[in-house]
Amino acid sequence: MSDDATYFEGGCDCRLVRYRMTGTPLFVHCCHCRWCQRETGSAFVLNAMIEAERVTLLSGEVEVIHTPSYSGRGQNIARCPQCRIALWSTYSGAGESIRFIRVGTLDDPDRFPPDIHIYTQSKQPWVVIPPGVPVMEAYYDRETYWPPESLERRRALLARANS
Repeated sequence: MSDDATYFEGGCDCRLVRYRMTGTPLFVHCCHCRWCQRETGSAFVLNAMIEAERVTLLSGEVEVIHTPSYSGRGQNIARCPQCRIALWSTYSGAGESIRFIRVGTLDDPDRFPPDIHIYTQSKQPWVVIPPGVPVMEAYYDRETYWPPESLERRRALLARANS
């Protein structure tokens, strides 16, 4: 089965908003920065990065809310207008072309453990990161850590955006 034939569905708590993610994520971040901790009310956020064109809204509509971020450029968070659950974000660095899907909103979130832990300089001290997963005090070099297929998908996305 090709990657494009694989899909994963998710949604909010009240079931008003449902979405489908076609294919696997480019990469999965577990971000431990203080901004993500505050935004989620938890110790970290788990985001599956995927091309926006691979995310289809199946039902409902999202409300996009702009919030501050460490970069100063902010992020846009797509939330259910009824239960207010955050479903995905977009950031100024990648623009609207890549969505950062909140893994916990997927029907089967166990499928996407983190590929990397980032901004661990502000990680909660009681969070234990399992061995074998890259750990970065801040951000990282994409060319070093992303799989070749994900790098190629990103290059294709940028080529389409610049054409």
